Amino acid sequence: MTLLELDSGRKILIDINIREAADDPEDETPDAARMLRERLNKDPKTGNYYVDAFLLSHPDQDHCRGLERHFHLGPPEEHAGDDKIIIREMWSSPMVFRRASRRHTLCADAKAWNSEAKRRVQYFRDDKPVNSGNRILILGADENGKTDDLTPILITLDQEFRSVDGVRDSSFSARLLAPMSKSDDEAEEELLTKNNSSVVLRFKLSAEGNADACRYLTGGDAEVAIWERLWTRHKNRPDWLDYDLLLTPHHCSWHSLSYDSWSDLGDDAEVSPDARNALSQARGGAYLVSSSKEILDDNNDPPCIRAKREYEAIAKEASGLFKRVTGPKPSKYIISSDGPRFETQLSSRVAVTGGGAVGGQALPHG
Repeated sequence: MTLLELDSGRKILIDINIREAADDPEDETPDAARMLRERLNKDPKTGNYYVDAFLLSHPDQDHCRGLERHFHLGPPEEHAGDDKIIIREMWSSPMVFRRASRRHTLCADAKAWNSEAKRRVQYFRDDKPVNSGNRILILGADENGKTDDLTPILITLDQEFRSVDGVRDSSFSARLLAPMSKSDDEAEEELLTKNNSSVVLRFKLSAEGNADACRYLTGGDAEVAIWERLWTRHKNRPDWLDYDLLLTPHHCSWHSLSYDSWSDLGDDAEVSPDARNALSQARGGAYLVSSSKEILDDNNDPPCIRAKREYEAIAKEASGLFKRVTGPKPSKYIISSDGPRFETQLSSRVAVTGGGAVGGQALPHG
């Protein structure tokens, strides 16, 4: 889970994974929900915690676990007055859900997200005045024209947008790079489905007067076929894929870089050149961050030691660093006008992030 704080102060949450053990005060599992709430604002009128926007990259359980326990779902006026978090605006992809449901049965939290997304879409279709707690952005057109009537709340593939909760925010932009649109080729569509179709967004974040202080690339669990196609689409404009911060996809999985099995082939496993190109557009001094378990020299995947080595090589090429999120506290990065820096490299500034990657906030000078 990643929390971004924009220069404007608005906060965008990307995915969550709050295990039940984390809610047990007798268990040593870090209390992720408490750490999240400590970083959120409360609505001055209602006293409710809120996030300005919440992106679900895809509906696997480890990216939405804890949703029903910790977030209010339903009309905002029906909030029970407890500490559940209001989602002012959902960012959701119908194609990601459609592809995921073909592979496996959705968990209860994923179904709850989908139901809430449908409620908000219907609220828009009913032509009601849309307010915070009822808003949704649809990321990518659905199949068979099902989103054709949703143009005002639809973000199409390759589109760049700059609004959060219905308000234009000049401190950021985000470009939708995936999911890919539905293919008429059955084999192609099956491949996109199998390759963990996820929302891929490239953020551009401002800080201290620099409108392009940090570029952040996040792609959920997108695997090799997705990254290959992104390179094919954008190799003539690679700046659409470049970054100062990359959350390495699928928890540092080898399958975001290769079709080959690491456990079967070891060092004979081959990297996909196109997928590596897509993931190697690092700007100078970039951070490549793995949100994963400890990466050991074994046959596990994810995380995979061979993927780590590739990302370390990419980081070295950019004079950057590969880092892993380590507990029990969140991994924090601060964005200044010079770009992102890991918190421990700065002595007095406050960083804002969740368990994944990046945050920035307006900072005083002097």
